[in-house]
Amino acid sequence: MNTLEFFILALCSVFSISIIEASKIESGFSIDLIHRDSAMSPYYNPSMSTLDLLRNADLRSSSRLKRVSLYLLSNENESPESIIIPNNGDFLIRIYIGTPPVERFAIVDTGSDLSWVQCSPCESCFPQDTPLYESNKSSTFTNVPCDSQSCTLLPTNQHTCGKSEECLYSYFYGDKSFTVGELVVDSISFGSNVTIPKSMFGCGYYNNFTADTSGKPVGIVGLGAGPLSLISQLGDSIGRKFSYCLLPFNSKSASKLKFGNQAIIKGDSVVSTPLLMNSSHHFLYQFNLQGITIGQNTLQTGRTDGNMVIDSGTTLTLLEQPFFDNFLTSMKLTIGIESVEDVPNPLHYCFPFQPDIEFPDTILHFNGANITLNPFNMFILFENNLLCLAVVPSNIQGISVLGNVAQVNFQVEYDLEGEKLSFAASNCTDIINIS
Repeated sequence: MNTLEFFILALCSVFSISIIEASKIESGFSIDLIHRDSAMSPYYNPSMSTLDLLRNADLRSSSRLKRVSLYLLSNENESPESIIIPNNGDFLIRIYIGTPPVERFAIVDTGSDLSWVQCSPCESCFPQDTPLYESNKSSTFTNVPCDSQSCTLLPTNQHTCGKSEECLYSYFYGDKSFTVGELVVDSISFGSNVTIPKSMFGCGYYNNFTADTSGKPVGIVGLGAGPLSLISQLGDSIGRKFSYCLLPFNSKSASKLKFGNQAIIKGDSVVSTPLLMNSSHHFLYQFNLQGITIGQNTLQTGRTDGNMVIDSGTTLTLLEQPFFDNFLTSMKLTIGIESVEDVPNPLHYCFPFQPDIEFPDTILHFNGANITLNPFNMFILFENNLLCLAVVPSNIQGISVLGNVAQVNFQVEYDLEGEKLSFAASNCTDIINIS
């Protein structure tokens, strides 16, 4: 039995009650996906320049890259959560926990499995602006027994039994951050759209989050492919599908995160590539980048083994070495404009913006799918009229990451049941207005 089959069987037994009660959402639903630097975000700081925002985003992206690197280097029986490095996240959603519901902003993470929040009574917690989740004030809270099938979905070396036979978890991260607590069940809703009556998540009583001291984050909502993620818990009720269409980051509206039938993207422009769901790295969404065309020049990676990860929480696109060097050389030759001497860190190619620049067609070639990127998917314009390439080298051997700048104005559908990732070039602003 492969890894995916095991998870499906486990989930069918563990989450059958949740799936039945959530059957009303088969038609699908959508929620706001809020970029952390937008005016709708609690992180919003209007005094920060585009370069400041990019540098902060790069720190978050570097953190995620280390996390992915350590995860890919771990073996199948080791939990990556014991060595990963969390980051502040680029996107947030509003969630409402318990009965009566209490509003929270949580970080959305397509590379995480377990969702968790800080809980009271907290023995040791990082500062947050909002009150801690109090399970004793929720009429829908229940414990998860340590001998239950649900508890065994946690990594073997990261769960144990408490004094009252409750299921305890411990996640220790590579930057000395950690969350230790109890696996619990409670109602989680997304505004008036939908309620998941029996959602399973971590209730952290001992937490440290060194990556963020702002007091804004309260926890993580995992959208990965693992058995405890929100996607897996919703399971058949959403056809194991979700999608988003990311707006330009200066937009005054929120992007949309869609589930179920609403997540399905249609039309002649839709292209799909296989997701490697049978990979041992089942938390990550991996697929294969065959090559990139820049103008008339096509560069081949020579890879067939799933050399790219898609990640909504990484800002820039990262290309494996030495492929990045060849890509950068080709891009410079095709653009035909010399780079400025002092290129802002972490970027590698910047030049003064000129209205008459002829940008080359840039096409990403995946297994069975080609997508053509717009100039705003490839370049970022700064206040000083400097245009910079939004692609940097990856420090993970053999792995590239498709960042969220490259995904702007694309509908992106994750179909775990069909084991495929689909793209359609779109005007996301129009889609939001129609929705």
